[in-house]
Amino acid sequence: MKEQDENLTTGTGLPENAFRELGADEEYVPVLDPAHDQKEVTPYSVITGLVMAIVFSAAAAYLGLKVGQVFEAAIPIAIIAVGLSNALKKKNALGQNVIIQSIGACSGVIVAGAIFTLPALFILQASYPDITVQFYQIFLSSLLGGILGILFFIPFRKYFVKDMHGKYPFPEATATTQVLISSQAKPVEGEESQAKTLILASLIGGIYDYIVATFGWWAETVTSTASSWGTAVAEKTKLVLSCNTGAALLGLGYIVGLKYAFVIFAGSIFVWWIVIPLLGTYGSPEFQAMAPDAIFSNYARMIGIGGIAMAGVIGIVKSWGIIQQAVGLAGRELRGKADAVKPVRWQEDISMKHIVFFVALALVAVFLFFWFGVIHTLWQAAIAFLVVVVIAFLFTTVAANAIAIVGSNPVSGMTLMTLIIASAIFVGIGLKGTSGIVASMVIGGVVCTALSMAGGFVTDLKIGYWLGSTPKKQESWKFLGTLVSAATVGGVIMVLNQVYGFTGENALVAPQANAMAKVIEPLMMGGDTPWILYMVGAILALILNWLGVPALAFCLGMFIPLSLNTPMLVGGAVAYFVQNSTKDKKLASARFDRGTLISSGLIAGGALFGVFAAVTRFCGFEYVNPLSMETSQILGCVAYALIIWYVMWDARRAKINS
Repeated sequence: MKEQDENLTTGTGLPENAFRELGADEEYVPVLDPAHDQKEVTPYSVITGLVMAIVFSAAAAYLGLKVGQVFEAAIPIAIIAVGLSNALKKKNALGQNVIIQSIGACSGVIVAGAIFTLPALFILQASYPDITVQFYQIFLSSLLGGILGILFFIPFRKYFVKDMHGKYPFPEATATTQVLISSQAKPVEGEESQAKTLILASLIGGIYDYIVATFGWWAETVTSTASSWGTAVAEKTKLVLSCNTGAALLGLGYIVGLKYAFVIFAGSIFVWWIVIPLLGTYGSPEFQAMAPDAIFSNYARMIGIGGIAMAGVIGIVKSWGIIQQAVGLAGRELRGKADAVKPVRWQEDISMKHIVFFVALALVAVFLFFWFGVIHTLWQAAIAFLVVVVIAFLFTTVAANAIAIVGSNPVSGMTLMTLIIASAIFVGIGLKGTSGIVASMVIGGVVCTALSMAGGFVTDLKIGYWLGSTPKKQESWKFLGTLVSAATVGGVIMVLNQVYGFTGENALVAPQANAMAKVIEPLMMGGDTPWILYMVGAILALILNWLGVPALAFCLGMFIPLSLNTPMLVGGAVAYFVQNSTKDKKLASARFDRGTLISSGLIAGGALFGVFAAVTRFCGFEYVNPLSMETSQILGCVAYALIIWYVMWDARRAKINS
C-alpha cells in the first residue's frame, strides 16, 4: 500500500502520468498493484451490480420514454457504490466498486439501444395494425446487440485503452474514475481532501443544473434569437449563436480540452454559420420559410450523419493493422501456437480463442433470431444478418472513438444511417411494407444496442485501466449485466405500452423512436431519401482526413446541436487558461489537475441531479417562470459567468508540496 500511496497525485488521486502521453521508456502503473490479485468479483459486488442494473434499467427506460430524457447511469452508480462501501466500511472496496459500476452501467447503454428504436414499432402500429411486437423480439434485440457490442470491442481494448494512453481525453471515464478514487486520495498539506473537493463541486453543479431544469430561474440556453436584432438576423440570414449554460457541459468541455473542443465547434460552425445560411438565403422558398433549427434537423444534420459514417470507414482502414493483429492472435491461439507467457493480471483479456468461439455462437444466434423470429425467409434473413454484422463491426470503432473524444455516443445518428441503408437493401430484395418495417426496426435495435454497448464499454475498461482492475473480469461479468438489463428493459417497454401507449393523448414522448418512425415509414412505403446530403458528408470527411483534421470530431460537431457544442469550447478555453495561469510548471499542473477534479464533480452532479429533475417533472411539478425572456437570458449569462469563475477560482487554489 505504501507504493500505491506514493503513486497518488495531489490533483486527481491518480498517478501523475494518468492523463498525458507516456515517454519512450515510460510505463503507467495503476492505483491497484498489477502484480497481485485484487478483491474484485465477490458476492457483494456482483449482487450489488445486478441490483443497480435492474433499478437503473427500469428507471432510465421509464423516464426516457415518459419525459424524453435519457440519463447516463454510470456516474450515479459509481457514487452509490462508493457511498455504500463507505457506509458498510468495506475494506479494499475500490476493485469491487469498479465491478459494481461495470455491471450496473449495462443499464444505460441497453436502455439507449432499445428505446431509441423499438418503440417505433408501437408508434407505427397505430397506422398499420398488422404490425405485431412480441416481448422476445425486444428482449433478444437488446440482448444480442449488447453481446455483439461486448465481443466486437474486446479485441480493440488494448489499442484504445493502453496504446492510445494520453491521446484521448475520455471525459466520462475521467469523471467516473474521480468518483471511485476520491475517497482514497491523500490531500496536500493545507488543502482539503479530494473527496471533499469532488463532493462540493458535485453539489454546486448538480444544484445549479437542477434549478435551471426545474425552475428555469435563468435561461438554460442563451441564444441570439432571444433579442430583437438576433431574431431579425436569423430571419434574414438564418445565422444563430446559442450556448447551453449547464454546469455539466462546461465540465465536459474542460476535460475534453481546447484542441478537440475547437474541432467539434468548427464542425458546428460549418453547419450553422455556412450551410444553414446558404440554404436559408439562396435555397428554394421552402428553405427560406424554415427556421434555422428546422433546416438543421431535416437537412443540414444529414451531412453530419454521412460524415460520421465515412469516419467509421476511415477508422476501420486506419485500424486495419490492429484488426489483423487481433485476428492473427486468434488464429495462433486456435492452432495452439500462442505465446506461453501469461499477461499481467492488469492486462489480461478473455482469450482470443474464447472470443472467436463466442462471436461465432452469437452470430449463429442472431441469424436464427432473424430467420425464425423476424423475417421467416432464409435468404432475406441471411442478407439482414450480413447487414447487421458488417455495420455493427464497422461502427464499433466509431462509437468507441466518439466516447473517448467527447463522451457522447452518436448512436442515434449511426442507427439512422443503418436503418436507411438496411431499408434500401430490403426494398431492393422485395422486403418492404409492414414486414419490412418490423425487420428494419428490430435490426436497427440490434445495431443500436451493439454500438451503444461498444461506446459504453470503452469507458468501463478505461476506468479499470486507470485504477488497475482485471479486464477479463470486467468483460466476463458484463454479459450477465447485459442479460439482466435487456430483460428489464423489454418488460418495462411492454408494460409502458399497455399503460400509456406511444400514440394519442397523454402518450409517452419517445422522441428518438418517433424520429426513427418518421424516417422508416416513407422508405418502406415509398418516399425520398437524402442520399446527396449523406454523400456530401462522406466526401467532406475524406477531405478532412486528407488535411489532417480529426474527421470524426468535426462531423460530430455537425451532428450535435450548436447549443451543446459551444459550452464544450468554453470549457476547453477555461482548461487552457487554468493550465497557463502560471509559469511554474508544477503549480500549473496541480491547478489543471484540480480543475479536472472540479469538472468531474460538475459532470457527476449534473448526471445525478438530472435524474432528480426528470423525476420531478414526471411527478407533475410545473413551475411557471414569471420572468421575461430578456431577463431570463441576462440571468443566464450571469449564472454561466459565475460557474465559469468558480471553476477558474477553485482550480487556482491548488497547492504543491514545497
